[in-house]
Amino acid sequence: MKAAKSNKDKFKKRDFMGWLVMLPSLILFAFFVWEPLLENIRLSLCTAKMYTITGWAGLDNYIKVLKDVDFMAAFTNTFSYTFWSLLIGFVVPIIMAILITETVHLKGLFRVGVYFPNIMPSIATIWIWSYFFLPGPTGVLNILLGKLGIEPSVWLNNPKWTIPLIIITMTWKSAGSTALIYMANISGISPDLYEAATIDGAGIRQRIRHITLPSVLGMAKTMLILQIISVFQILYEPMIFKNGGPNNASISLMMLMYRYGYRDYNVPKAAALSVMICIILVILSGIYMKATAKKED
Repeated sequence: MKAAKSNKDKFKKRDFMGWLVMLPSLILFAFFVWEPLLENIRLSLCTAKMYTITGWAGLDNYIKVLKDVDFMAAFTNTFSYTFWSLLIGFVVPIIMAILITETVHLKGLFRVGVYFPNIMPSIATIWIWSYFFLPGPTGVLNILLGKLGIEPSVWLNNPKWTIPLIIITMTWKSAGSTALIYMANISGISPDLYEAATIDGAGIRQRIRHITLPSVLGMAKTMLILQIISVFQILYEPMIFKNGGPNNASISLMMLMYRYGYRDYNVPKAAALSVMICIILVILSGIYMKATAKKED
């Protein structure tokens, strides 16, 4: 009995010390995350003059957002951004990581090279690529294509190309840091597996297919949901490139929320849209977690 009581007292003491260590982080998390989140939900259910609440609105702000003619365009475009980011931006870092890992010489130089675009400020990157995609004969891309005898194109002024080109810009900017994460994961693979595969006569394709790709699958699942959450909140790229145009072809939900808050000064409406975005991301994350959990089982 004494031993059991002594162990229980030790557990309580250790438990108390653990909570004591975590307390500052919990306080900061509650202050900077939960309090603004709950306040944002409250604001979305009220009428307000800027951030000063003036009355109760219920679900009126949500209804106004759903009835807005720009909402459906922003909603569709945001999912289009997500689709193209998974088609382009999700695959490119994995390919880069595998190629650099399989490289024998100048591996460090390639690592620095792929990470270099991440050092550049996001707005500077967008301005550089905006000159690259300029329509007419003055655009850098059109100049390069003109050397090959190809007629200049309007690029970002073409609604069909606007979102894919923006995703290419985002991929160029961020693929390097993601590739480094995959490279760190690949470096943890036992060299014995590669040696055994080489002895058995496996070529580079077989090694990548049967050793490398299965090993990075767990990391890829995590990076997938993080990329969906990140791309779903795209704002600066469509705003600076074409201000959501042409004809709302590149407007996103976050950009629409920005317009509500800083152009129309309708903060409750912006808060309502932000809550809707949060709900959509929670639903997508839940569906993804449930689907991947079934496959793991």
